[in-house]
Amino acid sequence: MESWLDLSVPLVTGMPVYPGDPQVEVDRALRVAEHGVNVLRLHMGSQSGTHVDAPYHVDEAWPTLDELPLERFAGPAVVADVRGLPARAPITPDLLAPALALLRLWPGAILLLATGWSAYWGTDHYLAHPWLTPEAAQAVVNAGVRTVGIDALSVDPTGGTDLPAHRILCGTEGVIAENLTHLGHVADAQAAGSLVEVFLFPLHLPGADGAPVRATARIGGRAGLA
Repeated sequence: MESWLDLSVPLVTGMPVYPGDPQVEVDRALRVAEHGVNVLRLHMGSQSGTHVDAPYHVDEAWPTLDELPLERFAGPAVVADVRGLPARAPITPDLLAPALALLRLWPGAILLLATGWSAYWGTDHYLAHPWLTPEAAQAVVNAGVRTVGIDALSVDPTGGTDLPAHRILCGTEGVIAENLTHLGHVADAQAAGSLVEVFLFPLHLPGADGAPVRATARIGGRAGLA
């Protein structure tokens, strides 16, 4: 039986953002009682909430969001279940080995990193998430993956300036989805043998480094990969 799962965090005033990014503010611009319609006013950065990074995010010579093919933002997904790691733990190639083996059988699939860190959303501990080592990022690229999502603030350690995992993943004109949620449910569905498809379509912002997305997963059928 097919089901849908929302993988996005809600966009609300005062929500967590990457340190130094613009704060999110959502308020009423127009009201039915006064203006005949309800309209919200939004103030946020391009990396707010559940979002995707374009290669341009880390290198001005690389493609902007609108220059990427739409197929980067949707497709079958494979989950790397790395729940249970301690704070600031590296995600190594060994931890990704089972998922990478599946990805080699399914060219073009999206890799989802289920760390379980979305449980700490809204707390200071959310900044202490696991992160992808450069070696693991390179293994992902070598497996043919061009879209990676994670249920954490970043694929690199928060607060760092080099962003090696970003550069490796985006260097192949790939995209990164961050601040996903409910990936544990997706991992459990995959473990039970279900097919998972993911949709990460961003706002159409010309020249952008990234944009918020309404990330969703469609779960149903048999994956045939277990």
